[in-house]
Amino acid sequence: MDLAVLSLHSSPLVQPGIGDSGGMNVYVRELAASLAQSGVRTTVYVRRDGADLPDEVAVEPGFRVVHLDAGAVDLPKEALPDVVDEFTAELERRLLAAPVDVLHANYWLSGVVGHRVKHRLDLPLVSTFHTLARVKAETGDPEPDRRIEAEAEVIGCSDVILANSVEERAQLVRLYGASRERIEIVPPGVQHAFFAPGDRAGARRAVGLPERVPLLLFVGRIQPLKGLDVAVGALAELADQRARLVVVGGPSGEEGDAELARVRALAEALGVAERITWVAPQPHHLLSTWYRAADVVVVPSRSESFGLVALEAAACGTPVVAAAVGGLRTLVEHGRTGLLVDERDPAAFAEAVTTLLADPVRAAEMGASASARAARYTWSTAAARLRRIYGDLATRQPVDCAA
Repeated sequence: MDLAVLSLHSSPLVQPGIGDSGGMNVYVRELAASLAQSGVRTTVYVRRDGADLPDEVAVEPGFRVVHLDAGAVDLPKEALPDVVDEFTAELERRLLAAPVDVLHANYWLSGVVGHRVKHRLDLPLVSTFHTLARVKAETGDPEPDRRIEAEAEVIGCSDVILANSVEERAQLVRLYGASRERIEIVPPGVQHAFFAPGDRAGARRAVGLPERVPLLLFVGRIQPLKGLDVAVGALAELADQRARLVVVGGPSGEEGDAELARVRALAEALGVAERITWVAPQPHHLLSTWYRAADVVVVPSRSESFGLVALEAAACGTPVVAAAVGGLRTLVEHGRTGLLVDERDPAAFAEAVTTLLADPVRAAEMGASASARAARYTWSTAAARLRRIYGDLATRQPVDCAA
């Protein structure tokens, strides 16, 4: 089987946490690798965003990344809708020369491309959205109307829509009228060879963090959606003034730099600036050391279709305090593997964090339960599910719509 994975705006070769690279990069890279290992020849098509990038990169046997020319290499993400036509034309040219059996689009921009190519080349289309505009709008992060309209069109014509969680499936049905029969829930996985429990003191020594103070950890891109301001506010609410917050990540998107400046100013105003350690984005496999070093990982996102950070932290045996939104409600079992917070109030997050810091035995039990639960999530399992889904498409009547 030959598979074309479309990832117009973000390459699996780029380190997560830099610019617009995040959990989707991990998803595409790990899934493509696992699919290749299962016998699905996988080519990931991305937009060339650097002048010195080769046309093709062989990542491993059966998995390659192909760079397509579409617009200037230094385009901001906000300008990418304007180069969809160029990317589509170049992709069609490549696929006519090297045919595939299935298209798998990631994110709405790739979905638009996949929708067009589906009809022009008569190929089945699988779509993963990662984030949904109407979900973001509900939580205070509005997106342009053209994105909402495009998502609705792609959802209406995808042969299979992949949801990362039960919550995301419900959102697809409620907000977009998606057909339940065409939604398949395939959760992401985690690389357990890297993300596994270990010695906390040793992890802190490895990354240069103090050993005898309570440590909170935030991992992710710095943008309003991820709620770093809530984590900083929670730090200020903690009664234990020894507690520190470690932030691993960098500014992302059009509002990233402004959000970083705003959060730094908030930390100064709350008197906790000296208790925050800012760490540049790390190579993905090295994040495990930071997870193991923490007492608690805080995930205060406004919305999450899944929550890869929460899963990776759980795999490392570190309890999570997360917002009760989206896939986090499925991933975190409240009171057993971590704690969910219904409010966006920093005081509520601080109360949950204090519950864990004040009872190390309970926190350790939660961490062990989290690690055991995380063991269910593997990329090989996700790839096996997808291989069956791709194969089933050959026997289904393709979904038709106005192209």
